Amino acid sequence: MSPSPSPSPSPSPSPPSGQRSSPSTRPDPAPARLRTLPSRLLARASVVADRLVGERLAAEGARKWHFAVLVALAEAGPASQAGLSRRTGIYRSDMVAVLNELAGGRYVERAPDPADRRRNVITLTPAGRDRLRHLDALIAEAESELLGPLAPADQAELVRLLTVLNEHHRPGEVC
Repeated sequence: MSPSPSPSPSPSPSPPSGQRSSPSTRPDPAPARLRTLPSRLLARASVVADRLVGERLAAEGARKWHFAVLVALAEAGPASQAGLSRRTGIYRSDMVAVLNELAGGRYVERAPDPADRRRNVITLTPAGRDRLRHLDALIAEAESELLGPLAPADQAELVRLLTVLNEHHRPGEVC
């Protein structure tokens, strides 16, 4: 008995309902003019970046605001809640909840400010430094996935250009 001929490859099936196919395997259905608008391209890339980072952080019980506060404390040292709010761009009303979550994990400590007992000074703990190193690695993975199609020099140029745009449109603001 001779082996039966192998069937010719069939096109890959459509993804199940509710799932999107990979952006690299399906053409953008938008008109060419839309596909070349910088504002649209930035918005689409931003959505992907936000999803990649958000998913990785959420898998570890973290949020982008946690990362922002830990980075601010690691770079500039202890700060008041208001100071952290200014440095990170997190609203003061939201900062309390973020700090409660970080304090619950023992990543930060709150202590009365010796100069003004009415306010607290927030300090990064050793556990917070470890947590920041872990979150840094997660974000690096997400950015590697996002920027994977670009050569390292192109990645650096993209960061430079995005920095120029942000500084032009929002001078003096926290990015």
